Amino acid sequence: MITRTAVAPVPAPAPEQPGPRPVRRRLVVVGVLTVGTAALFVLTIAFGSYQVPVGEVVRVLFGGAGADPRWAVIVEEVRLPRALTATAVGAALAVAGVQMQTLFRNALADPFSLGVSSGASMGVAAVVVSTGGAAGSFTGDLAGLGRLGVVLAASIGAGCVLALVLLLSRWVRSAVTLLVIGVMIGSAATAMVSVMLVYARPERAQQFVMWGLGSFSATTWPDLAVMLPVIGAGLAAALLTTKRLNALLLGEDYARTMGLNVRRSRDLALLGTSLLAGAATAFCGPVAFLGLAVPHLTRVALGTSDHRVLVPASMLAGAFLALACALLSQPPGMDAVLPLNAITSLFGAPVVIAFLVRSRRGLQGVTS
Repeated sequence: MITRTAVAPVPAPAPEQPGPRPVRRRLVVVGVLTVGTAALFVLTIAFGSYQVPVGEVVRVLFGGAGADPRWAVIVEEVRLPRALTATAVGAALAVAGVQMQTLFRNALADPFSLGVSSGASMGVAAVVVSTGGAAGSFTGDLAGLGRLGVVLAASIGAGCVLALVLLLSRWVRSAVTLLVIGVMIGSAATAMVSVMLVYARPERAQQFVMWGLGSFSATTWPDLAVMLPVIGAGLAAALLTTKRLNALLLGEDYARTMGLNVRRSRDLALLGTSLLAGAATAFCGPVAFLGLAVPHLTRVALGTSDHRVLVPASMLAGAFLALACALLSQPPGMDAVLPLNAITSLFGAPVVIAFLVRSRRGLQGVTS
């Protein structure tokens, strides 16, 4: 009789200690991203329907008085909030994407895989259908609360979906099963949105469609006073959990042998991801592409999946690409504003495809 000996699965290799050349490469990548993000931040403020000289932008940002009083108003009240929003949301979605892809070890996972975006959309659709508004945009008077009503509705919808996912995660051991459950919850929420829009007036349905296209331009300073601390807390939590993410990268079974509380780590990652994605969606709508693509681009550029490097670099890369898309969505000298999600997908998808095809590593950091 032939007996079969069970063979334990071989875990993925742990993050290596980089040599001199990899360290130099990573320093160069981080340096380029830092300088590029700062440059795009200034250009996003300078260019638009009315161009402000770059020198005047820098002067106003550092507290000086512009040569033309109108420039100071444009910079401080209109374009600086947009640039700060793009920077924060880009970093938030990129880091949330890193956490999701590591947690589920799935290259196609993104911040909205658990249905957070669909839950936010459901909340906003409920406001649109039940109350509507006299204004032609979501910055108008919705339910007597204006933009605050939309933000609260999106936050409540995203929070309900998150609560349901976290509740179900108590009975689910497999991360893959939890991912499928999240996708199903998101599909159900999307179906409910479709049903609600059937009974909405055409102008209200149009308002919802415009919100769904995403925008960095609608935020104000009161919005930023809420959004930036929330996103900052989520990013700080991600930086503090890089060791846990490195352990999860090896697989849940191997992480348990290292003494890691997998369930607690999974819940913390889910909570942090939902906090980042929920805040971004509540204030800017469901911004596509960034959370899925930026982690892959960053891994390939750095040549590593070590989260001690990957998480901060992804923050910079997400902010860089978000600012680039914000700049492209408002062509200089034109009053028209292009849909943000159209820019992120049409501009970003070919870049990502070319970058990954030319890369030798591809997606090994997620799938190995």
